[in-house]
Amino acid sequence: MSGLCPLVLVLLVLCGIWVPAVSDVGDFSPCLQFFYRSCPPKGLTGTTICQRYLNQFRFATLYSRQRRSPWFSAYVYSVPAGKRPPANWKFEPQLAYPGSDGNMMLFPPGSLDQNLVDSQGVELDYINSTYSRGHINPSIHHKSNEDRMATFTLTNVVPQKAGSNDGPWETLEQHVNRTLASFCLGESYVVTGVIPYQSEERWLKNHRVAVPEYLWSTYCCPNFNHSLPSELKNAFPTYAAIGRNDRNSSQEIVPVSEKAKKEFKGYDVRRMSLEELEKVLRDRLGTEVRIFYEGCAGLD
Repeated sequence: MSGLCPLVLVLLVLCGIWVPAVSDVGDFSPCLQFFYRSCPPKGLTGTTICQRYLNQFRFATLYSRQRRSPWFSAYVYSVPAGKRPPANWKFEPQLAYPGSDGNMMLFPPGSLDQNLVDSQGVELDYINSTYSRGHINPSIHHKSNEDRMATFTLTNVVPQKAGSNDGPWETLEQHVNRTLASFCLGESYVVTGVIPYQSEERWLKNHRVAVPEYLWSTYCCPNFNHSLPSELKNAFPTYAAIGRNDRNSSQEIVPVSEKAKKEFKGYDVRRMSLEELEKVLRDRLGTEVRIFYEGCAGLD
């Protein structure tokens, strides 16, 4: 502890996450750079993962071992370049084998070790299901090919209906991409997560991977160009949205547009303030949730 500079130690204590550890799993302290003011969201619990690929931390994930899917992933946005990398899916070895190498690894060919199958979602969970593999941290929000490839880990994926993944949710990701690339002048901190069903959970493959009812996303960009077009006046310093992942859900949180194309109808995205998002999370999860330190107030 004596080796930590006072500022870092104060941040860890203020955020309530000081846990002396060296593992990539179970401790956010090696990857606090992916959170605004180095403070992870408060109010959500799970297994922390500093997502490491090719010996470099790429983003952070709060993972649910019981659900075998993430609660959220957090990352720093960068303007994308190049083509989308191939979908070479990976797993987190330290979830299955504590003490192993922290770098995410490609799934091996053939049958999988039971420790791996028990610890997290695997490719077979999604095969012949009615759900796509929905990125929580999307590859399109990163510049380097390595950062993009790192998003293809199943610890960063939830079961997502194609009507959402290929429709309104993709439109949201593109909108965030254009907005941040054009008007954010400093770091953009993004956190994207899920909301479970309120009554009865839905699952892939007989209680293998939990299906979320909604997805949510928000960003914090405290340093931005104040010459904003009128339609983006409320897009800084924070912005948030919730998307439907079930076309049969009620319209209380996200209304359904009657003008949507047939294949996308019922998978609407509702854009809102950070405060509105945190209120929905509080009501649905039964706990106070604070995503950004002091609501992303002030200059970074």
